[in-house]
Amino acid sequence: MPVTRESRFQQVSQQLGYEFDGEIKIGGNYTPVLQHGNDVYISGQIPRVGDKVVITGPAGRNVALPVAQKAAGICVMRALALLRQHLGSLDHIQRILRLTVYVQSSADFTSQSEVANGASDILYFVLGEEAGAHVRTSIGVYQLPKNATVELELVAVSV
Repeated sequence: MPVTRESRFQQVSQQLGYEFDGEIKIGGNYTPVLQHGNDVYISGQIPRVGDKVVITGPAGRNVALPVAQKAAGICVMRALALLRQHLGSLDHIQRILRLTVYVQSSADFTSQSEVANGASDILYFVLGEEAGAHVRTSIGVYQLPKNATVELELVAVSV
């Protein structure tokens, strides 16, 4: 079987221990995906699987770095699942332009960029080095919706 974006997506899904094939639930009066021309905007994604936010609390206090990285991975997989649903295939992603990662952080936690690596590494792995390359900002915050450890948003270009 050839290695494809879809097979790499499924491989990451198995490694994380969650499925991202069903409905990606949102919680409000907004759209999770907005396309303008070839630019596709994905609204903030938290580590929610079904109805449950699976990783909560501040990084550095209740959540160790590897767990926060996993939270970022779940968030970016939700974003990729939304792109796949909207575009019809992961192959229709030309490139990820921008990734913004918000990390609920304890006062002394300064490893937000390492948390964001949990998302960036998945983008590179699933989409490949060229399409997965992106600019990124990681930000430490006091609180996130539903007490989520991580929230991220991204901008992609479709083909």
